[in-house]
Amino acid sequence: MYSLNVPVPGTVAALARDLGTRLGTASVRRRGEHTLVCKRLDTDDAATYHELEARAREVLAGEPPFAVRVTGVDVFTDVPRGESPVVYLAVESPGLVALHERLCEVFRPVDEIEGEGYVPHVTVARGGSIERAAGLRDTPFDPVEWSVERLEFWDAEHDQSVSSVSLPH
Repeated sequence: MYSLNVPVPGTVAALARDLGTRLGTASVRRRGEHTLVCKRLDTDDAATYHELEARAREVLAGEPPFAVRVTGVDVFTDVPRGESPVVYLAVESPGLVALHERLCEVFRPVDEIEGEGYVPHVTVARGGSIERAAGLRDTPFDPVEWSVERLEFWDAEHDQSVSSVSLPH
């Protein structure tokens, strides 16, 4: 599966790594694996990657940069797929949410995690102790803010960026 992701700055990745060291047996994201998913590029038909990218670029045409802010640590305790709990950095971004909604008009939302269920976040770790995970909710840190000027097309199978698109000013 492919997705359209927001690259996270080094300060966010470093914060996620630091929090991950406090989680004991949880499966922590490694360096370079921290992303912020804007939208998974899934369709009802068997589109090729190039067709998916072309459709996404049409939606993104003229899309301005938008602000993103990491504000705290939270936990998903019951996730629709994969291991829980999931510790994550909470993200506030009306621009990101609006873009996600526009992309959901073109690409089918993934049940339970997109559309109305979309919670912008940067995953820190999966699994491990729920008590340890919940204990990180009150971790103090200065909010991290940045302007998103570029998005990446991400190949989940190969765990890497395939291409990117700049958002015009």
